[in-house]
Amino acid sequence: MDILFEGFFQRALLAGLGIAMVAGPVGCFIVWRRMAYFGETLAHSGLLGVGLGLLLGINIVWGAVAAAVVLALLLLALKRQKELASDTLLGILSHTALALGLLTVGLITGAVTGHLDILFGDVLTVSRADVLTVWAGAALVLAVLVTLWRDLIAMAVHEDLARAEGVRVDRVELAFVLIIAIMTAISMKIVGLLLITALMIVPAAAARRLSASPEAMALWAVAIAAVAVLAGLFASAWWNVIAGPAIVIAAGLIFVLTLFAPQRS
Repeated sequence: MDILFEGFFQRALLAGLGIAMVAGPVGCFIVWRRMAYFGETLAHSGLLGVGLGLLLGINIVWGAVAAAVVLALLLLALKRQKELASDTLLGILSHTALALGLLTVGLITGAVTGHLDILFGDVLTVSRADVLTVWAGAALVLAVLVTLWRDLIAMAVHEDLARAEGVRVDRVELAFVLIIAIMTAISMKIVGLLLITALMIVPAAAARRLSASPEAMALWAVAIAAVAVLAGLFASAWWNVIAGPAIVIAAGLIFVLTLFAPQRS
């Protein structure tokens, strides 16, 4: 239990709980709107942002945010074209961004393996600045979610009907993808770019069976994500396993357990 008093573990714990607090509700909207592949594409773009951040000598978190924002705007623009299906377009951009990110980081650092913590998370690399960044980003995400909650719910139910009722769908959708971009960037050190989408989706999917309202589902998703973060971080500290995969496995196990729970109406 001495690990509880280690500075690196306490920092990772604080950052992880901050991520869980916003991963839950954001994941609910991703599940409701079937945007899992969209979220994964933005997450993959984060690695390209990391490479550009290293190249330009800027904070890699800001680099990841910038890359995700640019890709999000590109996705929204290309979404209006009808020649390619959305999943095909997302597949092209997702893997292209990931490949460019791997290539850029590899060329700059000499080896991508030196930055596996960015891909999968590492509790040892979380600094005080990272904790502050996570909580600042989480506060911003929550503020936007609270402001747009009703509009996002309306769009999740029926986008065309929401537009007819006066919801500015394009603006709300842009705000939401920017939220996902911020989530991706602040989660790098704990969960990793390749797994952050899972931390948003799996707790939300588990919460679905336990909830009778959107608000209840969001709260359950936060609780499940927090438990997964705690379990994953303890596993990482005690058994010397990588933090990100441990957190996602914990979330997956919780999801399996919820399959035996009675469905809430």
